[in-house]
Amino acid sequence: MEREASMFEPSEMLSSFLASTPLLMESWRFSCLAAPGTTSFVADHIGDDTSYVAFSGLGISPGIIGRSCGNLAPLETVANGIFSGLRRDQADPPMVHAGFLHLFLSVYNDTNFQSQIMEIMSKSKCLVLTGHSVGGAIASLATLWLLSYLQTISSPKLSVLCITFGSPMLGTHSLCQSILQERWGGNFCHVVSQHDIVPSLPLSINFPDSPNLSDEYKVEVFTAVLVSLEKLSKGHQCESLYRPFGSYFFCTSMGAICVDNSTAILKLLYFMLTKTSPISSFDDHFKYKDYIDKMNWQFLERRNSLEENLSESSFEAGIMLALQSSGISSHEPNSGEAKECLKMAKKLGRTRNLNSANLAIGLSKINPLRAQIEWYKQLCEDSDDQLGYYDAFKLRGASRKDFKVNMNRIKLGQFWDSLIEKLETNQLPHDFNNREKWVCGSHFYKLLVEPLEIAEYYKTEMHLKKGHYLENGRERRFKIFDKWWNDKKAEPGRNTRRSKFASATQDSCFWARVEEARDRLNKVRSEADSSRRYMLLENIDNFDKYAMRIIDEKEVSKDVLATNSSYSLFVREWRELKSQLQLLLPQYLS
Repeated sequence: MEREASMFEPSEMLSSFLASTPLLMESWRFSCLAAPGTTSFVADHIGDDTSYVAFSGLGISPGIIGRSCGNLAPLETVANGIFSGLRRDQADPPMVHAGFLHLFLSVYNDTNFQSQIMEIMSKSKCLVLTGHSVGGAIASLATLWLLSYLQTISSPKLSVLCITFGSPMLGTHSLCQSILQERWGGNFCHVVSQHDIVPSLPLSINFPDSPNLSDEYKVEVFTAVLVSLEKLSKGHQCESLYRPFGSYFFCTSMGAICVDNSTAILKLLYFMLTKTSPISSFDDHFKYKDYIDKMNWQFLERRNSLEENLSESSFEAGIMLALQSSGISSHEPNSGEAKECLKMAKKLGRTRNLNSANLAIGLSKINPLRAQIEWYKQLCEDSDDQLGYYDAFKLRGASRKDFKVNMNRIKLGQFWDSLIEKLETNQLPHDFNNREKWVCGSHFYKLLVEPLEIAEYYKTEMHLKKGHYLENGRERRFKIFDKWWNDKKAEPGRNTRRSKFASATQDSCFWARVEEARDRLNKVRSEADSSRRYMLLENIDNFDKYAMRIIDEKEVSKDVLATNSSYSLFVREWRELKSQLQLLLPQYLS
């Protein structure tokens, strides 16, 4: 028998939240206010802290969505950088439906839209973006833009939630991966009614080329979608360019379930469409009010039913209730596959928590490796050679102690890389990267170990092959940990001045900046072009001022000031060069 587990965590929590609050009703009401033909969007402030922005479908029919599905556009290129928050370190750039992107940009370029969004942000703690049909796709793009924008400003935190109704799919697998990497999946909830075909669009590029929604056209579109979904449900990935992202809130006349696994979503879309006819699959697209009106009492009824089934395994009881809510009878031919699909979604929620717990155990196991590096750092700082931590490792020999520290560096990097891989493949809880334990743990790791990574980079002369560390050698894990820490540091009460030197230099890339500054010093002496000499000198002087500031603020560890450290050598070389320039200034600048 399956072990006991919480029900579809965290999707079940979202499902309960939506069903027990007026959020769905309010979102639908605003979506109706932004009906096609009236306005491109509506915005309003509700209560003390919440605002809604709803987007119009602009009269686009499901037929046009299907027939233009092959037109994909690179999100970042076409949108001129407004989605820069989406990471693009994968082979394929995030691609979206070109028509939807064009519609969003027409709204975005409206000065009225920009001014209203800024006003809402200044007085709201929570912003809900919503829309029906194509309006939902525009709302999703608006949410991606807003999440990207919020990364660039230091304003108070704004909670952003996108709720769509019957929205077609927006983009490719690369878009979904980028959203997962940014941990933005939890900001999207797509409400899908039982037989609505539009959320399955666009799935195939072989739609009939018909401008009218005749019954014959509906049958052809329905057949094409069903064939694509069936292939996808059986593991064939090449037939579809588009993929779902975020949570899907499936609502039927029997209840509702919430799933955030893309494979399970595609299978449920298929199972539900097999239970309807081509004509009703289009008609159901306009019946969301009926489902939403039933949601609250269905939620209470399901909770009571679950309590009555406590004699069974809560796992099996939860699966059966979810199956009923999906409108699939346990006696139907597809019920077995649907049940397995729901089990997979449920197990994934439980697996995320188990993965988190296992990582905590793994962290406790590698902590001794970090402690050994800390011990090594202290030895370097107390050594009579006055090299300091960074330079001692960079100039290390073949001793057992040095070898062990280097192996610890590699093992720690492997642990944190595996954590990031789990995080970006949706195998960890949605709030994992905001948890104090992991934000602080990754930050302390970065401060302690990145100087060793820099030392190894320059010891092996990788800068001569690839270029300097900051631009060409820095591991992605450190960039991610920078973002985690900066988001946390923005919270109130974290800015305090130090009374003594830090245990680890707070700029983990400090030694890379030292290496670049020393390299520029060498180049200045041989540079014949006066404009290039001036630029090099300006960069060196800027680093010198930066270093003096963080030393004055005691943001460095004492090994930076060791007599024979690379930084101390830089200071002596820079003073010598400046004294020479003061004597030869007219000739030098000529």
